[in-house]
Amino acid sequence: MEDKEGTPKFPGFPFKPYSIQIDFMNSLYESLSQGGVSMLESPTGTGKTMSVICSALQWVLDRRLQQEATCGEDTGNAGGGLGSDDEPDWMRDFVVNKEENKKEEKSGSVLGKPHNNKKSKKICKEVRVLGVGESNVEKGCESLQKKIDVVDISDKEFLLEEYESEDEKGLVSVVSKRKAVKTSFSSSSEDESGEEEEEEEEKKLKVYFCSRTHSQLSQFIKELRRTVFANEMDVVSLGSRKNLCINEEVVTLGNSTRINERCLELQKKKKNEATKVKNLKAGAGLRRTKVSSGCPMLRKHRVQQEFRNEVSQKGPLDIEDLANLGRTMGTCPYYGSRSMVQRADLVVLPYQSLLSKSSREALGLNLKSNIIIIDEAHNLADSLINMYDSKITLSQLETVHCHVERYFVRFRNLLGPANRRYIQTLMVLTKAFLRVLLDEKNRDLTDSCRDIDEASEESRASDFTMAINDFLFELNIDNINLVKLLKYIKESNIMHKVSSYGEKLATLEKIPAVHKIEEHAEEGSCVSAFQALADILLSLTNNDGDGRIIISRSKSTSLRKQGGYMKYVMLSGEKIFSEIVDELHAVVLVGGTLQPIEETRERLFPWLPPNQLHFFSCGHIVPPDSIMPIVVMRGPTGRSFDFSLSSRSSPDMMRELGLLLCNLVTVVPEGIVVFFPSFDYESRVYENWEASGILERITKRKRVFREPRNNMDVESVLKEYKDTIDTLLGMNSEINQASHSGAILLAVVGAKLSEGINLSDGMGRCIVMVGLPYASPSDIELLERIKHIEGFRNLKLLENPSFSSSYDLYNGDVQGGFDILRSCSHRGKEYYENLCMKAVNQSIGRAIRHINDYAAILLVDTRYASDFSKRSFAHPVTKLPQWIKDRLVSSINYGEAHRLLHQFFKHKNTSCP
Repeated sequence: MEDKEGTPKFPGFPFKPYSIQIDFMNSLYESLSQGGVSMLESPTGTGKTMSVICSALQWVLDRRLQQEATCGEDTGNAGGGLGSDDEPDWMRDFVVNKEENKKEEKSGSVLGKPHNNKKSKKICKEVRVLGVGESNVEKGCESLQKKIDVVDISDKEFLLEEYESEDEKGLVSVVSKRKAVKTSFSSSSEDESGEEEEEEEEKKLKVYFCSRTHSQLSQFIKELRRTVFANEMDVVSLGSRKNLCINEEVVTLGNSTRINERCLELQKKKKNEATKVKNLKAGAGLRRTKVSSGCPMLRKHRVQQEFRNEVSQKGPLDIEDLANLGRTMGTCPYYGSRSMVQRADLVVLPYQSLLSKSSREALGLNLKSNIIIIDEAHNLADSLINMYDSKITLSQLETVHCHVERYFVRFRNLLGPANRRYIQTLMVLTKAFLRVLLDEKNRDLTDSCRDIDEASEESRASDFTMAINDFLFELNIDNINLVKLLKYIKESNIMHKVSSYGEKLATLEKIPAVHKIEEHAEEGSCVSAFQALADILLSLTNNDGDGRIIISRSKSTSLRKQGGYMKYVMLSGEKIFSEIVDELHAVVLVGGTLQPIEETRERLFPWLPPNQLHFFSCGHIVPPDSIMPIVVMRGPTGRSFDFSLSSRSSPDMMRELGLLLCNLVTVVPEGIVVFFPSFDYESRVYENWEASGILERITKRKRVFREPRNNMDVESVLKEYKDTIDTLLGMNSEINQASHSGAILLAVVGAKLSEGINLSDGMGRCIVMVGLPYASPSDIELLERIKHIEGFRNLKLLENPSFSSSYDLYNGDVQGGFDILRSCSHRGKEYYENLCMKAVNQSIGRAIRHINDYAAILLVDTRYASDFSKRSFAHPVTKLPQWIKDRLVSSINYGEAHRLLHQFFKHKNTSCP
């Protein structure tokens, strides 16, 4: 909506906006009008979420009105038709392309152009195709049935169907079979509203809003409900099965991987028991009988339709609301919400669901000419490439190899030539990978690595990295067509056939736990292991320079199965992001601290000239006297604070930090949040305080809480922390002074409490940042990323004439990592420093969440105040948000810092109600 001068108006804003909110909304509106890539920075606590909602959705409404007023021409996309084998039949029915169905009904045939993005539906043995006569499909089924006859009746369910890829036999392929089955299932005798659903077209100018966590998405929905857009827009939230599943049998599995697998197993149970299509006389239709889904939450189509109607009527619902509604109605909210994407104006979903290509395809997300708004985009480049990493452990490889080998031995004489060839190829690959991880002596690869370091067995480096091509050549598997093999894995259903047969053997023969991956809960089942292998194979099809293979062998001091793994680390996000940008009308990156923007531009969209990148940044809404940022260089006894890796484990350093906290609890009201660099260091400090009596002194004034390592327990700890502060606030102030005066929360940078958690008001009156949370320089993935960003490869860590340029070896020591950092000229060091300071900014940004909030921020380390000219990296203070930099107090002694804090809170206690 624009005024006479063309300036956009935002009537949807629920109250009078601040000037910086108006500037933000105008900038976002202009960005959407121009299209392309934009970056909008607004500090946490400035009403950024509300500004995004009211500007972006107003733009959508205005643009739709303009289009209707001008020509009303149809610019819609045929969005239906995307599906995957993790969708139940009713779900595929809902999103099926209506024009294609009509065409098929007229012709009476189930053959046609295959959907290349459909996963295989293996039902050849149950289907006979109408009107095709003695087709290749029927012949294949008949020959397969003869083989099944000679198989033990209890094993025939595990036998693979005859496999024919399109290039091996061009007339009727497995893909065509899948299409045939898809069509035969598309008519539902139970749900008569299917035709009405199929009439709905994909909404134009759809907005996808994504963020890192479900809690951040819930906050977005909460803000959306406060606006008029809650009633004007169709909104749907998408979440994971773990967050939305209501089947108690599945939920109790706990592990995300196991929940996903069990859900898919239940869907397959329905498919395997699906209706057999009879070969009727010419001109007759296809007849089917009703079937029930393996999951009781997907059996009643009418209830699923009622769920969709209920969601539409209730307005914007977050993940928890959807789960509760599904539980009340007795129907699946996971698939229910997925079925509403096509008709939604606004889709709210996690990063992974939108930025991962496989997830987008599975969900049927149409990006063409639409808009993506990515919140919390400060680490977008790393988050994006991490989604394309893949990893398989030694135990998973052994499990897959064992299962495939047993399967091949059992069914070798019954399998067709294509199946035999591909299964043998799989065994060749698993053997090659196992040889690398087990360090067998007959391989050139391991011989080369052994030449690099002739040290003792105990000290020899066990981790090294390779480029994709070098890896394939060294293992002598460069002649294998991985693309065709991956297509076979996807279409043949071998993953589930082999896994099911292996599970049966494990049950009947009581195979020792060494072959049962169930012992490793985090790795899931055999299906998970097989999927991990498929992911690695897919990674090996990337361009040679896009990533690196990490080989980590078992350490001799630990159990074999706990050590070895093979991992592909994606290093380049440029191609991934360009695939997203090319389809969209606009991509908007939003965050509290997005700078330095040049690093993000170089890593994600280097093709975009700097002058074509729309960037906006604004200050904070809080007045200057509402924050007190101080660099604390020394503790109460005068000892300098140095929490660098070499100094922070000193008992004296931990004690000095404890004495600082003992003093803080006497001047800071309500809640103090202390951020440590890692969980390990937090544990060491806590134990030191416990042994020295410092913890007892602290707890006399404030109750101490600790962030749990398990994210599932964070909410309960945070609630108890908040309740403690709220309860004490309600007490008489004299009682507080005599006993407790609040609580302390010991948190960890990079963990859940440091990002996306609101620590407003009393929950965060003082934020204490302990040291500079630099990532460990011994982290192989980090070092590979730094080297990629720096632009050099194959750094020679060891001066050895026999060193192969194909390998980068890592001894796992910190010094080696520092050597790499020192070898960097600028970009690598800058990236390393930025990682640290982005984490600092995210952590201290948890406080100050609205205009009336106030807090002290203590940066406890002498490096925050040291002379930057003496440092090899950029000074960390230069990377703090401007609104903190402008008010930062530095270069003072501890006594002065304590006095400033005392005055700050005394003034706030008297001036604030």
